[in-house]
Amino acid sequence: MMLGMARNMTWVVLAAGLALGGCATSGGGDGTSSGSLLGQFAAGRDPAPASRSILAAMGNGLVAGAVATPLAEGDRRRALEAEYHALEYSQAGQPVNWKSQRGDVTGEVVAYQPYRVGSQDCRQYTHKVSYGSQSKSVGGTACRNADGSWTPLT
Repeated sequence: MMLGMARNMTWVVLAAGLALGGCATSGGGDGTSSGSLLGQFAAGRDPAPASRSILAAMGNGLVAGAVATPLAEGDRRRALEAEYHALEYSQAGQPVNWKSQRGDVTGEVVAYQPYRVGSQDCRQYTHKVSYGSQSKSVGGTACRNADGSWTPLT
């Protein structure tokens, strides 16, 4: 009886370890590992349709308020992907950086400690965008949806 329980417990621990191991990310703190959405954008590849829908749920994110002039579509996606990566994967206070394709605009997204509102996980975050000699930082909150997307609160 005890041997059977020990085996079952071993399987539970092993399964939990594998599940948690799948949550780990690889690559640097800039969120540009080739397997990430940000890495796909940085490499000029378009992510899968499911990834695009996750980004679409972010709307304009915080980046819209941080940039005085509109970004090119690819650069806006890089900025939104950095927001998503910070919200979904980064540790509290860990910056996720992005750079426009031409390199003239850079950004840094920092998400803070997650917290629960009802049944949703939410995080406050800031997005700092630098262009030329100017920089602007805006802050906001986003909550995670059941499908894995994040919706910024307005």
